[in-house]
Formats: sequence, structure tokens, C-alpha cells
Amino acid sequence: MRQIKLLVYGRVQGVYFRLFTQRKARQLGVKGFVRNLADGQVEIVAEAEHEALEQLIAWSHKGPITARVDHVELADIQVDEVFTAFEIR
Repeated sequence: MRQIKLLVYGRVQGVYFRLFTQRKARQLGVKGFVRNLADGQVEIVAEAEHEALEQLIAWSHKGPITARVDHVELADIQVDEVFTAFEIR
């Protein structure tokens, strides 16, 4: 299993980005969470097999039609938390 953190920049808050991210992650079998950050970014922490994460990464560069994604930062991480589902925080 691979764990990643994505920081998504642009018009990504107030446009249902978290809800659509959750739906996509669940469709792909990805576990983790998505949350808004105080500075206007959206943070995604995700855990899954490589192929599922690659699909989520590709999706996050577009997001839902209501969003405008300007930039996505990707980092491989290792967290101690055990994820059982993909949730909105």
C-alpha cells in the first residue's frame, strides 16, 4: 500500500470538491480523508494500491466541474493512522 498527500490549489472550497473527492475515492477503493485548509487549499490524504492512487491523482488535477484546479502538490507520506474508509473531515 502506498500513502500520499495532495494539496490542491485553486477555487476548490465551496464547490463540493470534498464531496466529489470522497465519491471518487470510494469508487476506486481508496481510504483516507479530504479536508479544507484555512488558507483555501484542499488536502487529500489517501492510501491504496498504486493504480488506484494514480487515478485519484489524475482526477484531482481536474476535480468536479464546479472547481478550478490551478496546481496540485504531491508527496509520498507514511502516517500511523489506520484508515477504514474515505471520509470528509
